[in-house]
Amino acid sequence: MGIEAIYEAVLDGDAATTRTEVKTALEVGVLAADILNEGCIPAMTEVGRLFEEGEKYVPEMLISAHAMKAGLAILQPYLVDAGVEPVGKVILGTVRGDLHDIGKNLVGMMLEGTGFEVIDLGVDVSPDGFAEAVKEHQPHFVGLSALLTTTMPGMKATIEALEKDGVREQVMVMVGGAPVTQQFAEEIGADLYAPDASAAASRAKALLAAA
Repeated sequence: MGIEAIYEAVLDGDAATTRTEVKTALEVGVLAADILNEGCIPAMTEVGRLFEEGEKYVPEMLISAHAMKAGLAILQPYLVDAGVEPVGKVILGTVRGDLHDIGKNLVGMMLEGTGFEVIDLGVDVSPDGFAEAVKEHQPHFVGLSALLTTTMPGMKATIEALEKDGVREQVMVMVGGAPVTQQFAEEIGADLYAPDASAAASRAKALLAAA
């Protein structure tokens, strides 16, 4: 029962049990913030660690992320009422010309699982679209995804659009996707490169803490 059961349910990717245990915990007076910070987030952190060590794979990470989202959907109104703030805000999108979204969606779920508020702009997002979203939402990070080598230049164009609009210094730019490398990230002036969704979440949290 309680937070330990929520932790185990998220770790196992059991969405139904996660929902049941979250509701039960709230009914007996456990604070939503404690459920989030002591149950859901540590479970997703452990999922990420196991993925990085090769003990879990993308499908397992996905079902754990879905379980966490199931719990979070119930917790959200309680967290808002309690004034619980997310650790940071991230805008995510796949760059112009690219319609792939599975990797981006997984990054979004892992970021939510570590306490970030995620604003997903979807796919085929123009450089100006990212810049406008930064001005509107004032995020800590902009996450750019590309799955095709032909759309990777859209990342550089987006950073240039942020600079042109005078908002580049306000945000940290995170890039990723199958063809993207650390070297490419450095060449275009990105702040953070992540080879996978787990690394995106852990590195974003670490970079934000160090900022």
